[in-house]
Formats: sequence, C-alpha cells, structure tokens
Amino acid sequence: MFQLKTTDARSRHARSGTAFIRGLFCLLNCVSLPALMWAQETPELPRLGVLRTSDVVCDGYTLISPLSSHSTFLINNEGQVVHEWKCDRKPGQATYLLEDGSLLRAGKADEFFQFPVTTGSGGRIQKYDWDGNLVWDFVSCSPYRMSHHDIEPLPNGNVLCIVWESYLRDVAIEAGRNPELLMGDVLWLEAIFELKPTGPSGAEIVWRWSLLDHLVQDWDDSKNNYGDPAEHPELVDINYVPRPVADWVHMNSIDYNAELDQIVVGSRSFSEVWVIDHSTTTEEAKGHVGGQRGRGGDLLYRWGNPMAWRKGMPDDRMLYNQHDAHWVPAGLPGAGHLLLFNNGQENTEQDFSSADEIRLPLNSTGTYDRNGDDPFGPSELEWTFEDPGKLFSPRISGVQRLPNGNTLICSGTQYLLLEVTPDAKVAWMYRNPPRFRSPTAEEEPETNFPPGSLPRPSLSDLPEEQLAKIRIPGGIPLEEGGTMFRATKYPLDYPAFRNRDLTVKLQQTRPSDSQ
Repeated sequence: MFQLKTTDARSRHARSGTAFIRGLFCLLNCVSLPALMWAQETPELPRLGVLRTSDVVCDGYTLISPLSSHSTFLINNEGQVVHEWKCDRKPGQATYLLEDGSLLRAGKADEFFQFPVTTGSGGRIQKYDWDGNLVWDFVSCSPYRMSHHDIEPLPNGNVLCIVWESYLRDVAIEAGRNPELLMGDVLWLEAIFELKPTGPSGAEIVWRWSLLDHLVQDWDDSKNNYGDPAEHPELVDINYVPRPVADWVHMNSIDYNAELDQIVVGSRSFSEVWVIDHSTTTEEAKGHVGGQRGRGGDLLYRWGNPMAWRKGMPDDRMLYNQHDAHWVPAGLPGAGHLLLFNNGQENTEQDFSSADEIRLPLNSTGTYDRNGDDPFGPSELEWTFEDPGKLFSPRISGVQRLPNGNTLICSGTQYLLLEVTPDAKVAWMYRNPPRFRSPTAEEEPETNFPPGSLPRPSLSDLPEEQLAKIRIPGGIPLEEGGTMFRATKYPLDYPAFRNRDLTVKLQQTRPSDSQ
C-alpha cells in the first residue's frame, strides 16, 4: 500500500528539492496500484462519504459547514449526520461548537458594500442553540468595516474577530504606502476586535488592535514610520506586497492562548504567522510599550517568510499562503506548538499542500528568542504530513491535533478530510459530497490543480438513477455539500454532547436552501 510521508526536523527547502522524484514515485504507485485509496472506482460515480477507516481512528463527532450551504452538520465516524443546524445564511467561513451545545459561527452579510462576496467575507457573527434557535445575531459590517474569515471564542464568553478596515487614499499615503501600489482610492488594513455580546443582536468592542498603528516603510522619509523593515521585525512593511490590491494582508485565521494571553493570526499574502500580546489595554495596543511583555501592540513573533521584512533568502521561506494557524491546546500531544495547513499555492518547487507543526522559541518571559540578527526560528519543522502530487488545496483548509495524537486534515477545495497517525498512516478518510448543481464562479472560483492531484468530484451531469447509487444513507445530502473552510472533531466526552440525541438522522433528498 502506498504510504503517505511524514518528515521530522527537515527544512521546507530540503523537502521541496525532492518533490519531483517523490511525485514520480507517487505516479508510478498510482499506475501499479489500481486499488489505491485515492482512486475512484469509476469516473462516472465519485466515491463519497467514508473511504477508509481503521481501529486507530479517534472517537468523536466532526463539525462541517459546507461553504455553499446554509446548514452545519455534525457527523460520526461513519460519515452519518447526527445533528444539523439549519441557519439563515451561508457561513462567513468559521464555525465552532461551544461546550454548552451552541453553535458560534461567522455568517455572510446581507450587504457587502465595497467588500467582496467571496475571498472570506463575513459581516455577521451568530450563535445558535443546540435546537437551532438563533440567540445572537450581530451585524459586523458597515460601508468601511467587515469581519471576515475567522472568529475565536474566548473563555470569558467574548469573541475575537478579524476585521477589514477600509482607509481612503490620503490616509494610506500618510502611512507610507507607495501610491503606485494603491488600487483605486482605498486600502484595507486589518484590525482585531474583542466583542462582548450584549442582548440578542448587540456587541461592545472591549478591546481593539489595529495594524495601522504598527507599520514601517522606507518609501517616504517624511513620514513618522520611516525606517528599515529589516531592523523592525515588530512592525509590518506597508509596501511588502508588490502589487496594487486593496486586500494586501488578507488575514485568514485567529487563535487565542489563554495561558500566555496572546493572539496568533495568519496573513495569507505575507505567508506569515504573527503573535500579538492581548494583555494590553486598547490604548497600549496602539503603541510600542505596555502589556505583560512590554511591547504594546507590536508583533512579538513572526514566522514563515522572512523576506516579508527584508530578512533571509527564498530558501528560508517556510509558508505558502497558509491557513488555520493555531496553538495545539494544552493536554494534547504537541501542546503549545503551532499547527497550520500550508497550502503551497505560490511554491514553484513543489505542487502539494502539507500539515505543518512548529515548536516555538518561547522563553520563560513569554517572549520569543531570536538568534542574533537571524530571522525567528525554527528553521526546521517539528512534524509534517504531505502527499506530493495528491494532497493540494490552494485556498481555505485546516488542521487539528486530536486527543489520541492523530491529526485531522481538511483539504477544503478537494472536499476531503483525512485523519492521520503520528507516523503518517491514514486512519480515516472522508469525502464530502459536492454540490449537486454546478457552483457559480462567485461561489467557488475555478482552480487549476496540479497534474495527478485528487480532482474535485462533479455531479452536475449525472442522471438521477446514478445519483441514487452514491447517496450516503444518513449522510450529508448531495445538495448540501461542497468545499469546507475547515472541519473540527470533538471527542465523545465533549460537554456539548451530554444528554443529547446523537442518533443518525436519515435525511431525504431535498432542494438546497441556498439556491
């Protein structure tokens, strides 16, 4: 049987240098093993649902929110639906099952103003109780602001969200933006809000961080933030992304570490993860001093692409448009490490995605060590899972460490979930149903996948008698499937499941409520 690979303590560059050889090996295995787990039994009838399982799969239920559906599903290890939340709108990407059984989700706005319908837009943050009642519905958008991609529930009941803030041309130029890098009259900067829910539809901003306060540039020496980006790793170069685009940072994930009182966010455009101190006041977060670490709202740590701040060489780059950067929670194998899905979209030396784990250079003061003038470490991965030429999702996607040490991987644009063991054996494989109707370009932009990668299934041309053969009894309806931002597995003893009915719900074919 073809074996997916894990790599310990090897650099991203060293692995990418052998991508062609491994890809050829994969291709030869595909030819010689027609029963390979990736293969479809017939090209006309895509294999859906659970494609592989084992006795080392982690017990639990997996939360899935297809991006083209209004519904969120909880499935068992057989791929059967045990609970469904029928929401009033499509997801604005992230969803979380809270310990009280309620569903916290980002939702799509009613009006998008200047912001795009696609590329992670949200504009709504909602909470549904277990029975599907909408108990909190906060509009998090305006003509100049919109929450997007990810949210993060906090232990105190508040919610962190990442927010696009649109600034006019004169503000951008005053902040040192090269006018040639402006698209039109606006530039979007990122902010982080901590929201305290008030009533059924309100929220108070109790803490705020803005990227506008932590910029550096060497374009215009008349500006207050003029300086050498290489000498200021704590600041973000406003001119790094060398193309005129409003969404030049594109944060796509946020996570909180309660022990450290720190936040980690991921920037797709920079291919970096940034750690920020949350122990500051809002006023301290605007500056460069204050908080438990004495750095104010400046970056405590950054990793993934040192060229974003004029350090290192292309060989030093480790991340390529990554998603879902987060700390491994306490009590799990690898606790305190960072885990993320490395999409690999801009990597010219390899054509696959990977799940990567890194050990942070955290010291006893809660800050991060750096070797002299070098970029922040590590220079090698603690653990990684890859399948060259097969596993590839150029956007969205996620990864999660499970209680038994396995890792759940969501390759979102492939409709694919993998649960892999620490030594890279596939313990469980699940294929989410695609949408029955062909998605519009607005919903799912066409993506060119590398040759040999697992193609996305299509049901748009299949007659009903063939569709009947691939419907999954008790599974997510074909009409409600599609790409996934990420997926999260919760153990059987998770508090949300106490005294709940988790029997399989035998659903019937139905029209999509999102058409």
